[in-house]
Amino acid sequence: MSLALNQRTTKRWSVAEAVEGCVRHGLEAVGLWREEVAEQGLAESVKLVRDAGLRVSSLCRGGFLTTPGGTASGGGGAGRARQAALDDNRRAIDEAAELGAACLVMVVGGLPGVRPGEPLPDAGVSRDLAGAREQVAEALEVLAPYAGERGVKLALEPLHPMYCADRAVLSTLAQAVDLCLPYPEEQVGVVVDTFHVWWDPRLFEEIARAGRRIASYQVCDFLQPLPSDVLLGRGMMGDGVIDFPPITRAVAEAGYAGDVEVEIFNADLWAADPDEVVATMKRRYAQVVTGTP
Repeated sequence: MSLALNQRTTKRWSVAEAVEGCVRHGLEAVGLWREEVAEQGLAESVKLVRDAGLRVSSLCRGGFLTTPGGTASGGGGAGRARQAALDDNRRAIDEAAELGAACLVMVVGGLPGVRPGEPLPDAGVSRDLAGAREQVAEALEVLAPYAGERGVKLALEPLHPMYCADRAVLSTLAQAVDLCLPYPEEQVGVVVDTFHVWWDPRLFEEIARAGRRIASYQVCDFLQPLPSDVLLGRGMMGDGVIDFPPITRAVAEAGYAGDVEVEIFNADLWAADPDEVVATMKRRYAQVVTGTP
């Protein structure tokens, strides 16, 4: 496994700056975000990565597949919302194919009508958690073959349960693996992100069960206490409570040999010098994640 920079760790860097930073620090891969790719331009982003000789370890993100009334039988406005979500994910798949990304990370969406990080609206919120998960399964029936035709692997990312309402109704690795099983492993896999799964008492069993379906391994620490904005509760490895080496060994023993992305959402790190952040990231990866001196 090789260390990769997820672009969100150095949020101030554009695609061009992230690519240059990876080359400067001797990294071989970069995880990109759709918003920054769009700002740079897809064709230019492809050229920058290829000219630098980098791999795209992932493209973030597809998903947000849960819409009010958005089941297969939904009509009217509900049907249009569902179709818009599917169309946006098709575009994300096309972008991942152009970039040659190892996978498209899928943050599947929370309860229909709940917007990430925002107060609940007065109307239009569904509390049907089982129904929301069924929407995700129905959307995969459409998107997995489309991704397969384009050589893109969808990577379902379970998020910590505190994000279930607004970001991902998949909260455990087991749920993500179960959703993968009807599809070829080259079409649908899972993300193992230490921030989201470290607490799971079945983590090691599920990593082994996922096996070659592990499409991405992402690392950062879980801070204690969490900040008021829990989205920013990620820390540099070694600054929180996660024991990384056992998880890293389990992922490797399951057959994963891809890139290890450091993905950190943290206001203090975003305000710091990105080159210093990457230098610290490299040092902590060796010391904390792999357990080598």
